[in-house]
Amino acid sequence: MLGHLRGHLRGHLRERRRFAALTAAVAAVLAALLPANPAEAETKPGEWTGTWATAQHASYDPGTSEVTVRIPVRVSAGGSSVRIRLTNGFTAEPVTIGHATVGRSDGGSAVAKPYELRFGGKDEVTIAAGEQAVSDAVRVPVPARSDLVVSLYFPGRLTHISQHWMGLQTVYWTPDGGGDHASDADGDAFTRTDSTFPFLTGVDVRGGDTAGAVVALGDSITDGASSTANANRRWPDYLAGRLSACSSTAGVLNEGISGNRITAGVDGNPSALNRLERDVLSQPGARTVVLIEGVNDLSWGGATGDQVIDGMKEIARRVHARGLRLIGATVVPYRGWGDWWTEAKEADRQKVNAFVRDSGGVFDDYADFDKAVRDPDDPTRYAAAFDSGDHLHPNDTGMKAFADAVDLTTLGAARDCPSARVRLTPYRPTLQAGGDGTEITSTVTNTGTEAVTEVSTRLDLPDGWSAEPAGSARTRSLAPGDSATVTWTVTPAADAAWGTHEIGVRTSFLQDGRTRHDSDSVDATVTPTPSEVQAPYLTSATTTEEAQYAQNGDQFAIWAGGQDLSGWKDEKAAVYLAHAVPPSGTVTARVAGQTGSGPSAKAGIALANDLTAPEAGGYAVLTMSAQFGLEFLTDSDGDGRLDTWAGGGGSYHPAWLKLVRGGTTYTAYASPDGTAWQQVATATVPSANGTGDAGLVASAVNLNYPGQTTTALFDSFSIHE
Repeated sequence: MLGHLRGHLRGHLRERRRFAALTAAVAAVLAALLPANPAEAETKPGEWTGTWATAQHASYDPGTSEVTVRIPVRVSAGGSSVRIRLTNGFTAEPVTIGHATVGRSDGGSAVAKPYELRFGGKDEVTIAAGEQAVSDAVRVPVPARSDLVVSLYFPGRLTHISQHWMGLQTVYWTPDGGGDHASDADGDAFTRTDSTFPFLTGVDVRGGDTAGAVVALGDSITDGASSTANANRRWPDYLAGRLSACSSTAGVLNEGISGNRITAGVDGNPSALNRLERDVLSQPGARTVVLIEGVNDLSWGGATGDQVIDGMKEIARRVHARGLRLIGATVVPYRGWGDWWTEAKEADRQKVNAFVRDSGGVFDDYADFDKAVRDPDDPTRYAAAFDSGDHLHPNDTGMKAFADAVDLTTLGAARDCPSARVRLTPYRPTLQAGGDGTEITSTVTNTGTEAVTEVSTRLDLPDGWSAEPAGSARTRSLAPGDSATVTWTVTPAADAAWGTHEIGVRTSFLQDGRTRHDSDSVDATVTPTPSEVQAPYLTSATTTEEAQYAQNGDQFAIWAGGQDLSGWKDEKAAVYLAHAVPPSGTVTARVAGQTGSGPSAKAGIALANDLTAPEAGGYAVLTMSAQFGLEFLTDSDGDGRLDTWAGGGGSYHPAWLKLVRGGTTYTAYASPDGTAWQQVATATVPSANGTGDAGLVASAVNLNYPGQTTTALFDSFSIHE
């Protein structure tokens, strides 16, 4: 969490301002624009309720002009009208929005129908440094838990962007000079991407069945660090999903900032106390606050348990003074996260958690996040099922466990909620294509105070899959606190695509004489087994370890060893097409994933006059490796050895790779999505001539890992003139 914060601030903060002045300015603007008492105002018909929010805390100079940004957001509560809130909070100069729209997402950067947004009746609005603008209302039907897209056009030079940097969501930009595309339905103009939220801090709705909003005030755990990007699997997202099943729903607003603390702040990351007015108390329709902070204070922040408790008490005083409820969350375990944990700090964590659990009225109630994810055999650590791997941030299942730990009846912001929940385990089951079935367990738990009856459970599977329960999937009655489990043997379809497939579960039950429902899902991974590669594809290997291959339609898998793939060694396995690349042509592939072997293992695409004999010339390879990122290697003298290198950067999967040949000139490109391409480098390969071979290649680069192999998965391979 600290590393994320420091790295980003070093790279992007250009304008720093004293937070006290900023807080005063923003608070003044918010006070003028929003209701003085959100809890009271929400009860009046026609008032606004927050349905999505984020906290700004940094700025950077984008170095661009005449651009449009398209920001997808997943709303929590629904309504019949919508408005947006924009904040220019962390810059020293005004920003002008020349055109803005909002509409339902049509996938990626496309919008089903963009609706024009105006500000005081005008298309354009200029926001002074440190101030906010709120759009006029626009009548747009917004279902709960639906995806909206906000588009903003910036005329002229965009000097600074005030942002929330860890969006965990692909945000789309036009290229420099791209112009106004806010009203475009398609997303073709948006060829650049990042994952920060610029200027947009809130989306509000009215005209729905909401009973106020819940504000989650927290750090990187609330921000969603280590949850799956573009999947809305932060714990506030899961909480919104639970609330959406209630008879009256509630908005859930995520006000987490990575690295945030209660007891202290820095420029670019104000403390929870300093940002309380801006990010929490001024939220429209706010009824309840869930506070999950303290781990940064106690670990690397140097605060004592008493100091954290004092900060919590001050937050409670201010929250209650505004008529809002406050739910405290216990501080999560973090032993194993770097070198921050000590016995003394653990004692402080336990002291804080004892206070949260029995605060003497400081908190209106509490959610035991610590209990939800701790290892019962070592309560100072996360249980493996919930640990993302860094021993501080939860994985998706841990995020779900946090949301499950919140008693909806304590929120005061939703009514008549289902009392039984269903969950699937394991977190990420693995199934083998063409193999035996895999056991997956569904568990229904009654969290209410009365028995539920006629409990039934079923799985939702991809087409062609099957599931057999061990025993009955029905339970006549489930007492409060009791659970019913069913173990299913799940078998994928014979031709199931390799990769991730969603497996869902639904339960129905009678609660107070009414049929209610709950659902859950997990991402199951289908892995390949070795099989034949079909003509016209060929295989070739130069490794001492036996290579294996598989093909499933347009998908390919390679199991390969090999000491190296450059310089003095050329050991790899390949699936290729002979005589397929013309003197002017393009080869494109997507590396879906790579596992096994050491950090230098490579997977990607290769060109050569003859891939089975690289010394015949024209040899070039573009790969992704964990240690070196993109690697573009070429043979400069025609001896069959890759002796030039370009590339670098971070490693990512899936990775789109592209080699463009123009005679003896090869240009390498890469992309995370197949749309926004980054040029890696251009190289001359003098020995390239005629029509060449093109293929998918993998090498374990196991010189320091003798005998180990790597598995590379590809799900796209094409050649074009």
